[in-house]
Amino acid sequence: MSALQQSFYTPDQYLEIERRADFKSEYHAGQMFAMAGASREHNLITSNVVGELRSLLRGKPCETYPSDMKVLVSATVLYTYPDVSVACGEPQFLDWQGDVLLNPLVIVEVLSDSTEACDRGAKFALYQRLDSLQEYLLVSQDKARVEKYLRQPGGQWLYSRTDGLEGGVSLGALGCRLPLSEVYARVQFPPSQEGADQGAE
Repeated sequence: MSALQQSFYTPDQYLEIERRADFKSEYHAGQMFAMAGASREHNLITSNVVGELRSLLRGKPCETYPSDMKVLVSATVLYTYPDVSVACGEPQFLDWQGDVLLNPLVIVEVLSDSTEACDRGAKFALYQRLDSLQEYLLVSQDKARVEKYLRQPGGQWLYSRTDGLEGGVSLGALGCRLPLSEVYARVQFPPSQEGADQGAE
């Protein structure tokens, strides 16, 4: 991401610009950050997760949103576009336009070289300010690996990791198990990973 030229934007200015823009930008601390395009693998993984969660949650009072849904962390005035977000019960939105979610239960970020440090560090620290958030997933795109952070009583987060296409990630907040074979369907890993992990066809 790269900051846009103006030195400071108010949240209202950001929303006015963003809702008319031809490209997506995130917002934090008065600055707008233009988002870069994603790779084939990143897009495949994101669409796989959205599709699988929609299937797993069919009949439940949950909604799964792809990366066009903004999420607002009110405590820090962060507007961001998670790769996948899930809300259950009654979804809450900033206003009548319904394009800014306030109460995600689960957030999924697909890691890339340009965003991994932020997704693991600064962005996760901000996401933790969301009272609704119970589970945070980090999905690798160069190997079959999903890392999960689960909110614990007292504000701590329990870390776990699932490796290999035969594995699955249990999502207690959603009452389902996300199989890595579906997450990585049709994904081609780099040659160095082919011996251990291969994309499902």
